[in-house]
Amino acid sequence: MTTLLTRATLRIRPLLERAARAHTDRGATAVEYALMMAFIAIVIVASVILLGRNLSTFFSDTSNSI
Repeated sequence: MTTLLTRATLRIRPLLERAARAHTDRGATAVEYALMMAFIAIVIVASVILLGRNLSTFFSDTSNSI
């Protein structure tokens, strides 16, 4: 019975150590959030530029037809 517990402990310990190390990698998460925010900002700017041109054309055509 003791050897079974010893073997189980030897197999579980590396998993627990890896999980403990994963929680200390907070710097990587900040970089990932910064990249996501930059991507979202680029998408918003591109959308505003494209929609702005289309809306400007739409309102110009509408005002000219009136």
